Amino acid sequence: MFVKTRMTAHPFTVTPETTLPEAIALMETKRVRHLPVVSEGRVVGVLAPSDIAAAGPSRATTFAAGEINYLLGKLKVAKVMTRDPLTIAPDALLEEAAVMMRDHKIEMLPVVDGDELVGVITESSILDAFIEILGFRDRGTRLTVEMPDTPGVLSRLSSVTANHRANIQHLAVYRGGGDRSTVVIRLNTLDTDEIEAEFAAEGVVVLHKLQNI
Repeated sequence: MFVKTRMTAHPFTVTPETTLPEAIALMETKRVRHLPVVSEGRVVGVLAPSDIAAAGPSRATTFAAGEINYLLGKLKVAKVMTRDPLTIAPDALLEEAAVMMRDHKIEMLPVVDGDELVGVITESSILDAFIEILGFRDRGTRLTVEMPDTPGVLSRLSSVTANHRANIQHLAVYRGGGDRSTVVIRLNTLDTDEIEAEFAAEGVVVLHKLQNI
């Protein structure tokens, strides 16, 4: 799956000259947590909740409340934003975006095609894709099984499901240590009793069964 298939296109943006109260108001109105900062068509920064929090007055300040509000009202995004943010291309794999966000502890990546901002990809986008890839909300049966980690075993399982006219619509393999793996198989049927019995004959143990009606 590519970033362009899950990104939010045409995201809300601000400029470096936008005041901080204006940016905060936009975030609250549009219900977004991050804003790309764009100057002359190029992404020059990102405004995140942590940037806004860091811009607040220190508890040790001697300014009065009115003075603080006046100063914050004049503060420009350019003084607060994270400069030169990480970006990703629309044709990058979604897994690449997930690794970048995880490794750098960030919640949003601007998606850039050349120098042009074309979207943003967020943690929520990646979580939604994860749910979709596993078919968690789709109608059918989701079997979590433990099986031998040997060549040809998936082929044998697909033969079993095909013999019962069931289609494997989603599949995920979690490789642990040893000679067995945990596999999530989502089938497009609610009648899996005979399939499970044949799985057992192949040395496959059903650990969990979830049916979505």
